[in-house]
Amino acid sequence: MAKLYFYYASMNAGKSTTLLQAAFNYRERGMRVLLFTAAVDDRYGTGVIASRIGISAPAAPFDAATDLRAIIAAEHDAAPVACALIDEAQFLSQAQVLQLAAVCDELDIPVLAYGLRTDFQARLFEGSMWLLALADMLAEIKAVCACGRKATMNLRIDETGRPARSGAQTEIGGNERYVAVCRRHFMSPQMLAAPGADA
Repeated sequence: MAKLYFYYASMNAGKSTTLLQAAFNYRERGMRVLLFTAAVDDRYGTGVIASRIGISAPAAPFDAATDLRAIIAAEHDAAPVACALIDEAQFLSQAQVLQLAAVCDELDIPVLAYGLRTDFQARLFEGSMWLLALADMLAEIKAVCACGRKATMNLRIDETGRPARSGAQTEIGGNERYVAVCRRHFMSPQMLAAPGADA
């Protein structure tokens, strides 16, 4: 029976790199995979999964209206699909997570979803919440805070590098807008910037 996997992490943990490596592994063995990414994340162009280490691949963009099960089923009818890989899975809706569960349960195609667990206010994204609830397998990809502890939180910063605690849940950005930090430095971010701060 195919499984729904959710690989979650803070920013800059290598989620996209891990996804692209998984896709490469399947393709190297002659298996067909489908790649999807959130249309809202257009930092590298719409429909592109890009890693900070410089590798990328085209992907089908999804938004709130996309029926992922229907697309995967149609592709599978045309030629067997070995796996579906979803980047930026935090942007999935509840309905889309249910569609992906149906891909596993009804089409017997494994789905590997990669995304953030929480936003810059430590609130679960809708997609992440439903993946945490419904996925067969959960795995955390580790990131590191500047203090050396495991980074589990996403600290949004403004143009001056100060923490931003209010605003829309979704604001696309990279290192110029977000810093992956441990919970301690998420709660007290001023300690990161203080010279000689006790980490």
